[in-house]
Amino acid sequence: MEAKVSASSVTAPRATVPAVRLWLFPHAGGSALMYQNWPPLFPAGWRVTALDAPGHGTLMDQPPLSDGDALVAHHLKRLIRELDASDAPFALFGHSMGALVAYELARRLTDRGRAPVWLGLSACGAPRQDAPPVPVRSRELSDEELRRQVARLGGTPPRVLNHPGLWRHFAPVIRADLQLVESWRPAPADGPLAVPVSVFGGAEDAVVGPQALERWGERCARPPAMHIFPGGHFYFQDDLDAVTHAVANDVTTALHHSPASTAGR
Repeated sequence: MEAKVSASSVTAPRATVPAVRLWLFPHAGGSALMYQNWPPLFPAGWRVTALDAPGHGTLMDQPPLSDGDALVAHHLKRLIRELDASDAPFALFGHSMGALVAYELARRLTDRGRAPVWLGLSACGAPRQDAPPVPVRSRELSDEELRRQVARLGGTPPRVLNHPGLWRHFAPVIRADLQLVESWRPAPADGPLAVPVSVFGGAEDAVVGPQALERWGERCARPPAMHIFPGGHFYFQDDLDAVTHAVANDVTTALHHSPASTAGR
């Protein structure tokens, strides 16, 4: 079954009332299309949707945001609207910059009494006051230096990096995203996040290695499940089936242990 592109998302056709809603958030400079092959790999009855940020993908006509709070608020507005329309359980997964967005959304939704059943954090360190969660920079970089850094991270098609016209269009968007990550600092938390968390990464990731991923445990009420795959910052490109299988298993496990599913046992 092919995924279909809709406003601000890539989603697979699913049942009207899905068993699980899984929202996906892309990396800096990325769009929902990075997840275009994901939806068919999840169980039937799941609704799997990737969301674009302003300035990206289907929202390319909007100015990009370089402030983390503004980006989270943008996504929160959409999620609240959909949560109001259905009480189906939901989960969040974010890659790199998307992990920061997913984490902050989980915090804010939990504070509102609408916690996800599961949170997946990929290729991103835990937010810290003294350092960015993904050690990238953009403010001091020339255009050519920025291009080299993006190439080193991977995930951006060579046709974008090597085509002068495309690069002129995408460079400001990528720079705004990297500035957002570079300046991201955690807001004071009431306590560790009680949502079940899984952390994903590449064993050869030169940007965010396994040790940085382990620091997420400091922000979780219980130790997160760790999934380290062969590969670099975009490890899932090498074995998408294995990664989505791990995501589906962890969501299913969390769902079976959620308060709603265990009530009355």
